[in-house]
Amino acid sequence: MGRPRSIDRDKILDIAERIVREEGATALTFDAVAKAAGITKGGLQYCFGSKDDLIAALADRWLKGFDAEIVRHTPPNGNGVDRARAYVTASARIDEVTQAKMAGMLVSLLQSPGHLEQARGWYAEWMKRLEPGSEGERRARTAFFAAEGAFFLRSLGLVEMDQAGWDVVFDDILKLL
Repeated sequence: MGRPRSIDRDKILDIAERIVREEGATALTFDAVAKAAGITKGGLQYCFGSKDDLIAALADRWLKGFDAEIVRHTPPNGNGVDRARAYVTASARIDEVTQAKMAGMLVSLLQSPGHLEQARGWYAEWMKRLEPGSEGERRARTAFFAAEGAFFLRSLGLVEMDQAGWDVVFDDILKLL
């Protein structure tokens, strides 16, 4: 009897990201991922549970990478304004393809009450960090909201903006800080 195959979650997430990037969020199905990964649909379900759980794992991985980028741009012992500046800087560097991918997955996730609560928790943590106790902290909170608004408007295709326009918008947001 051979050794049971193990499923590499990161490899599966890479494949799922590629499907979303190349074919769009609607193409992300268990069948498509299983076929591209060369595993059974049952094996994929054993690994992730449901399509929502797969999407949540993708979003979680992306958010962890984004949070790491924010930490990289935050000085040691940074305050709320420093963290907001790092957030805006990291947001400005997100390319259009990644934006579209994440927006599509987030929209899907937010239809699930459990995932909606998780997203609310993530934002609640940011709101705690940006308590408006001073003029600078109020500007930091405004910059955070501006960066999020720009991200979602562009990602959802509600505003068309080339990279040069994107850079100008984020330069203006950074000036708030």
